[in-house]
Amino acid sequence: MPKGPNGEKRPADVNSAAVMVARIATGEIEDERYRALGRRRSGKAGAEARRKALTEDQRREVATKAARTRWG
Repeated sequence: MPKGPNGEKRPADVNSAAVMVARIATGEIEDERYRALGRRRSGKAGAEARRKALTEDQRREVATKAARTRWG
């Protein structure tokens, strides 16, 4: 079974995916994607802490390096 971007298991074909959606809708199985909400909250808190810890020039350098890496 293929894995999604966060490692979750999901069906490989359209029919199996439709069956899975129907099972989630009827409550036969539980959708586990929302268990990772704590990671998002934690990431946002870490980003905020990092923003407060860095000076404006340091943040600019980090952003410039990221842009060069992405578009370079």
